[in-house]
Amino acid sequence: MYNSLMIKYIDFSVQKINNIEQCARLFHGRGGTYAGFEHVVIEWLPPVALIVLYKEESHSWTMALARALQENLSSCVSVQVQYRCRPKAPIEVVLGDEISGLVVDECGLKFHIQLGRSQNIGLFLDMRNGRQWVRGVVAGKNVLNLFAYTCAFSVAAIAGDARQVVNLDLSKASLSRGRENHRLNGHDTSNVIFQGVDIFKSFSRIKKYAPYDLLICDPPDLQKGSVNAERDYKKILRRVPELMSSGGQLMLCLNSYRLDEVFLHSLVRDFCPGYYFIEVVKPPVVFVDAIAESGLKVLIFKDSQ
Repeated sequence: MYNSLMIKYIDFSVQKINNIEQCARLFHGRGGTYAGFEHVVIEWLPPVALIVLYKEESHSWTMALARALQENLSSCVSVQVQYRCRPKAPIEVVLGDEISGLVVDECGLKFHIQLGRSQNIGLFLDMRNGRQWVRGVVAGKNVLNLFAYTCAFSVAAIAGDARQVVNLDLSKASLSRGRENHRLNGHDTSNVIFQGVDIFKSFSRIKKYAPYDLLICDPPDLQKGSVNAERDYKKILRRVPELMSSGGQLMLCLNSYRLDEVFLHSLVRDFCPGYYFIEVVKPPVVFVDAIAESGLKVLIFKDSQ
């Protein structure tokens, strides 16, 4: 019964995919809306189906799910399992081809994906709608992208005709992959800046390219020895007045189960009093959470001047 119910969920999820050629999350057990499957996430990274387990499952259970995915996804040539419940989150190929590097399509943009190299694959699928929002509003604008990771927001911004994008991240390796993502999409990177620095120690360098028309801030919630969103978000927002242009916008992102939207609203009220709330950019519908605001939050604010 346990396996049959999981496979039923998968069949339903596959039917809801609008474009089987695009990457997407198939199943979001972590949201808590599927009782008994809170430890399961499934990503569709054509032609790879990736099962992510946050708790151990039996080999027979895993293989039954893998076969169901292969049967339901006509272009699937590899089913892999990432064990987030194990040290270093290893990945195992359980059906089909050995594939570690691939290129996926999201709304016409291409991104490099690496499987097995690190815990994260190189693209956060819950931010699809956020990238689309950026792409639609940045024409002619100067954009600051903090905690840029592999520069997916930057790719979306250049695709939307941004005048300039400044990407900052502590990981130079991630920024190198971001540069490759731009090249993959045929972008001229002469107006894209990559800064592999500690954001909290580099405000003079950030200010060098100001004023910005859009600030994108998407920090990790907790990153040992580096970032604590509850402690550090205010360090960024208190600098907004010296970084932003008149009428500028803030895109404040936070994927946290301990901090809600009120946290972001209060920070803007305290440190950016001239900014008012515009809208929430919700993630794709598959990312629904049983407890409101317990997952990804993306809030847009605008300068009133």
